[in-house]
Amino acid sequence: MPPLPRFPALSRCLPLLALALLAGCTIAKPRTDDPLEKVNRKVYAFNNSLDKAIIRPVAVGYRNVTNEPVRSSVSDFFSNLHMPITIANDLLQARPKQAAQGTGRFLVNLTLGIGGIFDPASKMGIPQDKTDFGITLARWGVPDGDFVMLPFFGPSTFRDVWQLPVDGYFFDPLAYFERDHSFRYGQYYLPQVLYLVSLRSQYIDAESFLQSAYDPYAFIRDAYRQQRLYQLYDGHVPDSVIEQMQGLDNKDFDPDQLLDQQHQWQNAHPDQGTKQ
Repeated sequence: MPPLPRFPALSRCLPLLALALLAGCTIAKPRTDDPLEKVNRKVYAFNNSLDKAIIRPVAVGYRNVTNEPVRSSVSDFFSNLHMPITIANDLLQARPKQAAQGTGRFLVNLTLGIGGIFDPASKMGIPQDKTDFGITLARWGVPDGDFVMLPFFGPSTFRDVWQLPVDGYFFDPLAYFERDHSFRYGQYYLPQVLYLVSLRSQYIDAESFLQSAYDPYAFIRDAYRQQRLYQLYDGHVPDSVIEQMQGLDNKDFDPDQLLDQQHQWQNAHPDQGTKQ
């Protein structure tokens, strides 16, 4: 296997980064509305059906034929393999310290961790940071736009959707591997498939949270937004931003009205009510 190529797109972005550094960094405010909800719910239903029919059974089978140490090694391998995505975006976000830490973590796990199947970097106290091009755009003030549920890919926003082509094409080593090989039956996609199955298997134990939600779609939408805020602010989300996300900054916000809407949804969807 030839060595993975470097990231030529990053060198083209450096002049833009220099200009951005002069302009300063402003974090985009979140949006709490969902104007595409009707379409999003249909896409969510499609994704949910696909998951129940194919993806989840494969993930359950994967868990049945592997033990925890094997699954942990597979997860560590792919986490380290995707570190170049974080490193590149830390540079684009003008965060050299985080980029240096990410590079150190990647190299330590690549060498001492035997290609990344072990995680000695964590034991050495090198923190694990994950970021992407959507967070990069947010750090430079690009608003997230409407929430959108993507077929096959799941929750996103008009801003975050750009991480798929940018990170997936320019920064993901798996993408380079797939482009540089042309096996007859597409075997070069097997690492990507294994990564997705491994990722899905990690969420099986957390399914009870989704099953107990009064509205699974709204639960996923709000959880996604909160997770993105957590990433954007490095886990230290300002109270004002939390209030805006919860609608508390709106003088017309009525929590009783929201609770009534939840009850109405439960009455209209008795088959999707609380499950234990």
